[in-house]
Amino acid sequence: MYRSSGNFEAFARPLKPEGVDGRRAFFVGSGLASLAGAAFLIRDAQMPGSAITIFEELPLPGGSMDGILDAHKGFIIRGGREMEAHFETLWDLFHSIPSLQTPDASVLDEMYWLHKKDPSTNPCRAIHQRGEPIDQLPDLTLTPRAVEELIGLALMREQDLDDKRIDEVFTAEFFASNFWLYWATMFAFEPWASALEMRRYILRFVHHVSTLADLSALRFTHYNQYESLILPLVEHLKGHGVTFQYGTQVDDILVTSAGGEKVATAINLTVDGAAGKIALAPTDLVFVTNGSITESSTYGDNDTPAPIVTDRGGAWSLWKKLAARDPAFGRPEKFCDNIPEANWTISATVTLTDDRITPYIERITGRDPRSGRIVTGGPCNIKDSSWLYGFSMSRQPHFAAQDPQKDLVVWLYGLFSDKPGDYIRKPIRDCTGAELCAEWLYHLGVPEAEIDDLARTAARTIPCNMPYITSYFMPRAAGDRPLVVPDTSKNLAFIGNFAETERDTVFTTEYSVRTAMEAVYTLVGVDRGVPEVFASSFDVRVLLDALYYLNDRKPLDQLKLPFVARMIEKVALAKVRGTYVEELLENAKLI
Repeated sequence: MYRSSGNFEAFARPLKPEGVDGRRAFFVGSGLASLAGAAFLIRDAQMPGSAITIFEELPLPGGSMDGILDAHKGFIIRGGREMEAHFETLWDLFHSIPSLQTPDASVLDEMYWLHKKDPSTNPCRAIHQRGEPIDQLPDLTLTPRAVEELIGLALMREQDLDDKRIDEVFTAEFFASNFWLYWATMFAFEPWASALEMRRYILRFVHHVSTLADLSALRFTHYNQYESLILPLVEHLKGHGVTFQYGTQVDDILVTSAGGEKVATAINLTVDGAAGKIALAPTDLVFVTNGSITESSTYGDNDTPAPIVTDRGGAWSLWKKLAARDPAFGRPEKFCDNIPEANWTISATVTLTDDRITPYIERITGRDPRSGRIVTGGPCNIKDSSWLYGFSMSRQPHFAAQDPQKDLVVWLYGLFSDKPGDYIRKPIRDCTGAELCAEWLYHLGVPEAEIDDLARTAARTIPCNMPYITSYFMPRAAGDRPLVVPDTSKNLAFIGNFAETERDTVFTTEYSVRTAMEAVYTLVGVDRGVPEVFASSFDVRVLLDALYYLNDRKPLDQLKLPFVARMIEKVALAKVRGTYVEELLENAKLI
């Protein structure tokens, strides 16, 4: 497997690898990583779909990318996916997946046309004081010291950040900035999260520094991610004969280590309560989605909090069994054990059932939620909320079955679960759906005398508790995540966001698809480059642009740099006058 860039590789159709015929492929889990892996086996390795089986313990596919209409509770989404133009492998996949809604178009075509017609922007990235835009909304408000700390983290080596927390490398000045508010709430970082992962994000998304305040770099699907991404992909795979086996939990995978090679020899599984075993030939392939951020998810309703459960499902138990027998398979306990109390676990789906709440949304966003266009364009967060509460409202309808003239769907989440709310004086985990809605209405500026009635009669709110949702960001070290294809492994690969690949960032659809592509190309020998991670941190134009916005759009001569640095700057500017470097600085508005 190798990485590449450029259209020569991007548009190439590889030759069929030798030895594909007669091989079988088994995927553990039916999340995006497995679905993408199966699609790459069919498209790029030219394996017949009939040779591919996907095991799923739930009765439906999609993993963490959900969006359902429950017959009893109504519309439910556990979260949403923020996507951008430089998700190279994601778009490589979906340009070849037919849309279910637009004839003669791919899923990528459909998204592209939609974005051109209705580009995403966020008109009010953060509010405070019960519905008012925060001070200095367009600015990142970083002090010179905070900028220095940020650049210092970016320049560090990964091996020097093993097991370090974010709050061990930044001071209070950094956490008081709008940059941290926007960054943390966009990506779901907590102060206790991995500094190593934070560094990867800085390098990976440095090109987004200029748009943190309006999120105009984001791309969103027409409907929820399940209907717009997962369903077309599933239908595509079924059309090629891929087998989806639901109600199946993979209990263990037997791996032998002999002659310096790791070979998966059998899969132990439980199907609808009955134990079974599949013997594997050395040529068979096994792809494991290890770990899960949405395992043990539970739901409440308007009158009941979501129960707290941490022992459902087999994603963590399977990974623990594999890792106990071979250190090359990672250390799952680093991610699923000892998660801090001050973390995000609760999200909620609010269905507005009349028009009494929509004026407050319109006041903040300046947009009509029933227009069919982007409403918040990503999260709108509440700076002075003790839960660090936020809400997001996508294009309506957000579900194909939704009548936006009757129902509107909003998603809520709070990053701090250990503090009482500002209106509902208890931790977010203990709240009913109506209470979660009431806290949101309070911060929207709804008169207090009307809040409780509106939360019960103008909305229906479904809480969801996800105990592992922030586990991607647990402080970690090299080796805690297994390599996509562990050293000497011949037919076993790990895919998804708990597998390790260089430079890219977890908690993204791109990471799921990238690990799947790397696994397939490596194990089968597909002779085509995996698109490299967007090299924004190596582009001087991007870096200069980021410097301009990190300092709130100030030219170099207005930056509050130390005296010595100012002197060096003056000399350096004199040296570059009349050169291409001066042109770059002018284009970046730094001079």
